[in-house]
Amino acid sequence: MDFERLLGRFSELYGSGGDCRKFFAPGRVNLIGEHTDYNGGNVFPCALNLGTYAVVRRRTDRNNRLYSMNFPELGIIEFSLDGMRYQPEHDWANYPKGVLVEFQKRGVELTAGWDMLFAGTIPSGAGLSSSASIEVLAAVIARAYTGASFDGVQLALIGQAAENSFIGVKCGIMDQFASSMGMKNHAILLDCNSLIFSYVPFSTAGYALVIANTNKRRELTDSQYNQRRRECQQGLACLQTRLPIKTLAELDVATLTANRDAISDRIVFRRVRHAVSENQRTLAAVAALEKNNLRAFGELMRQSHVSLRDDYEVTGHELDSLVSAAWLHPGCIGARMTGAGFGGCTVNLVAEDQLGDFIVRTGDEYTALTGLTAEFYTVSAGDGARELEHPDDR
Repeated sequence: MDFERLLGRFSELYGSGGDCRKFFAPGRVNLIGEHTDYNGGNVFPCALNLGTYAVVRRRTDRNNRLYSMNFPELGIIEFSLDGMRYQPEHDWANYPKGVLVEFQKRGVELTAGWDMLFAGTIPSGAGLSSSASIEVLAAVIARAYTGASFDGVQLALIGQAAENSFIGVKCGIMDQFASSMGMKNHAILLDCNSLIFSYVPFSTAGYALVIANTNKRRELTDSQYNQRRRECQQGLACLQTRLPIKTLAELDVATLTANRDAISDRIVFRRVRHAVSENQRTLAAVAALEKNNLRAFGELMRQSHVSLRDDYEVTGHELDSLVSAAWLHPGCIGARMTGAGFGGCTVNLVAEDQLGDFIVRTGDEYTALTGLTAEFYTVSAGDGARELEHPDDR
């Protein structure tokens, strides 16, 4: 990120002088483990070297002024620390505002506001969690200036609470957790039910981690997402008439198959089968990485996409076209949709010496199938949210 440019724009907007501090919070990609979080299962995300940056200066009054380089047409958005509420016209600024409200709920006194400039490198609408990145970034900023003692897990929970309560989106914890708790060259195995987690080395020697954006904005409506959740809950209730379980993640595929007749609805059974098999795939993928078996990991990525396509039905023409194009390339050892589905991105493991050819051939095939142009980003697993280059950093 060109901080000289950001600082110059900051001075144009807010005037020069004062102590400006710089912060960063990454986006995330989920390597495997999709739609398992609300079924009590495991996810396996990593933080990215893409994310949201901020330049911040403390004010002497209780006013806040926020500006995004990504949404310049919205100009400076202003609000007071007193009586903060969701305002549709404040658009993206509702995310950091919601985080400040959560700090107040937890007894943190906000004595003065801030001038803030945000700049994101996450493609908008791609499903790489730009909203969670902004939330966690705001939490790190508020902690830095208030001296609050929240750890990284608590900051993630604050970000999730802001999205659930203030924004009104009932998301799980994965996105904020990965942004807050990421570790360079590692992915995170996270049990979304207990928040027990572990770092797993993510060594891709000889291979590149590639995000491919379908450039079809995600269209997983609230009704579709909530329907999938209801179907899983319905299946769980059926199984609970026979089995002493609290979540679908407690099952394995063999047990589910043995109790197949407990679920009379064919569609509900398929939804449950995805949730159960995907949780098992996630654990198998971690075991493959621990053995440095990237090809086995890639095969599990393929199986994940097939399950999301056939059993959970959250892919769609664009995602399926981009993944199938990737599968055709000899340098690609794994590809799947990532995120909620119905648009957004795929994640791919590609031989480094074939990366250029992969991008050209996969992109051409995708355009032929859909008429759309995909964008490709070579990324790496990075560290979580933090302050950058401040004299007090150690």
